[in-house]
Amino acid sequence: MKWNSLKKIAAFGASSVLALSLAACSGEETSSGGSDGGGDVTLSFWTFGATNYEELAKKYTEQNPNVKIKVKSSETADHHDALFTALSAGSGAPDIAMLEIDQFDRFKVAQDRFENLYDLGAKDVQDQYLDWKWKGGENADGDFLFGMPTDIGPKALYYRVDLFEEAGLPTEPAEVESLINSPEAFQEAGIQLKEKTGKPFVDSIEMAYRAYLDAAESTYLNPDGELLLEEDGNAVKEAYDYAVKLNELGIVGKYDMWSPEWSNAVNKGEFAAELGAGWLKGWMEGNAPDAVGKWRVATLPKEFAANWGGSYIAVPKETKNAQAAYDFIEWLVAPEQQLESFQSKGLFPSAPAVYDMDAFKSNEDEFFGGQVTSTVFANAAQDIEGAVFKGEKYFPVHQEVVNALKNVQNGKDPEKEWKAAIKRAKDLLGR
Repeated sequence: MKWNSLKKIAAFGASSVLALSLAACSGEETSSGGSDGGGDVTLSFWTFGATNYEELAKKYTEQNPNVKIKVKSSETADHHDALFTALSAGSGAPDIAMLEIDQFDRFKVAQDRFENLYDLGAKDVQDQYLDWKWKGGENADGDFLFGMPTDIGPKALYYRVDLFEEAGLPTEPAEVESLINSPEAFQEAGIQLKEKTGKPFVDSIEMAYRAYLDAAESTYLNPDGELLLEEDGNAVKEAYDYAVKLNELGIVGKYDMWSPEWSNAVNKGEFAAELGAGWLKGWMEGNAPDAVGKWRVATLPKEFAANWGGSYIAVPKETKNAQAAYDFIEWLVAPEQQLESFQSKGLFPSAPAVYDMDAFKSNEDEFFGGQVTSTVFANAAQDIEGAVFKGEKYFPVHQEVVNALKNVQNGKDPEKEWKAAIKRAKDLLGR
């Protein structure tokens, strides 16, 4: 990709001043030593979030004493802004970088700033990973692999046993799956729970919206950057209308995920269900002490089967040690290491071989009443049909639709808000 285009996209990212400073500080962490010709190698590895990659990097260097790996972890937004700034400048990028799935498309337009992992040996291990996850790491033509697959976020139905019981709904996961087996059944269960308990079924209108949205084959933009919201039969409008309907039925709460109010509601049982990904259970286990034993997990209706979250690991082009960087990440995301990442930090594996490992299948969760939730998410992962194209401006367009839905929840007209969201989205794309 040409510099001007990359600069334009980089300017769209938040916290640009912080990103510049982070990139400037990264100079001491760029690759050094031999350049794939033997000898000692030092690799810089930028990560974000809670991973066990620093521990695994130490394990790798013990097995490969000629390799040193410097891991730097940042907050998600800061990480991606700093990486984009470094790629834009053409210097200061690490040898290895994580890319969050929702951020990935804005980096894919800069293909010439990354190594093609197919040239470094990735074809040899492709069959070890979920097909939809692997293809999400490719370019549109399928001949360039940006990143190796790491964790994924298969979605499932988290539900409060005590509220389901109070509402006269089944509480065993298999029975819940049998009852709530369609969007209509989901709606009916919500109505019954609200009538019996007086509490909302779903935590927020955004999560109600994401029920269909996350499962859509396409959302706001096509690969040419054109807005899809005005097309007939658009999947976003279907998701929007479903959320509006659930809200009109009174079964949607106003607990925005990650807010203090939401955290308290999870802990105290102020709503009954969450359409969450596998990574959510790790948060719940560490942040909802009063809810131990009160939540379970069931498979969602197939219309809602989707992935939410996950990441890839890429090798920026400016590295002097591309093969050494690739060799490390191939090892890092191999099934055995993915199992360790799952056990240590809850990173859900994208390598199906892990799903058959005894340590995975026998992983009982005390928080979920001893349920083996890992197998529920493994089944959900294998029900997903493909990766969703999002595009470089997914986040701002998404937020405009969510803002419209929140306005609807506060009494505004749904169709007027939908049209207003489209107008705002067009304005964003025109900047």
